[in-house]
Amino acid sequence: MIPQEATIVAQLTDLHIRAGGALAYGRVDTRAFLAAAVDHLNALAPRPDAVVVSGDLVDLGTAEEYATARGELDRLEIPWLPIPGNHDGDAFWDVLADRMIDPVRDVGYVAQVGTVRILLLDTRVPGALGGRIDAARANWLAARLVESDAPTLLVMHHPPFTTGIAHMDAIGLEGVALLDAALGEGPAPLAVLCGHIHRTIVSRIRDIPVIVGPSPAHAVTLDLAPDAPSTFHLEPPAVLLHTVGSAGLVTHTSFIGAHPGPYPFFAPDKRLIGA
Repeated sequence: MIPQEATIVAQLTDLHIRAGGALAYGRVDTRAFLAAAVDHLNALAPRPDAVVVSGDLVDLGTAEEYATARGELDRLEIPWLPIPGNHDGDAFWDVLADRMIDPVRDVGYVAQVGTVRILLLDTRVPGALGGRIDAARANWLAARLVESDAPTLLVMHHPPFTTGIAHMDAIGLEGVALLDAALGEGPAPLAVLCGHIHRTIVSRIRDIPVIVGPSPAHAVTLDLAPDAPSTFHLEPPAVLLHTVGSAGLVTHTSFIGAHPGPYPFFAPDKRLIGA
């Protein structure tokens, strides 16, 4: 049971919606997967206080794709906060402006969710698959960190570390040194939440946990061979639930869909069932 006093921030990432619900890569019904994720989040108890969407809301970056994505995301009965990924086009900052408070275009914005301050940082490079932290983004982040000592989460798309999945690392994040320096300017975030890799992965930067979320649709294949091809699997879809309370940050994986259970471990007489 998650303590009621905790602030719960759900994380969706890498939705890759195609216009009209067309299949991504000729195979993945990303709109149906997103619809299931929205239903799942709305049904959670306790319900999350907000949902961050850490990039790649759409696949080709068109306004038509965003209209399709919003058809599902706007069904969320929870505030949702997006940040762009490498597949998100220039339309992102226009069609999603109503989801942000005082955004700095191509840089980021700040949201307050319960007791938690969320910094949402753009790492997108127009026309490229990799990401970048430049001076403007680093300076904005440093300034936001020194503004408050409240519990903080940093959300961005590209992870600031080498994952070992070579074809994804080839389109990773440039400017990590600038990010590292900015993170040292103020109170450290509880975690950095990322997407891009379509898998749950955990690492660190400056002793700050970096947590990469899974996609609610397709997963990048887990193949650590240096010459591994760029492929995907249809693994069980999931979202992450980040809880911030008296214990600090605790992150849970919540798998989407119907799964058998719950089943008791113990009989009414307190004996272990089947023993």
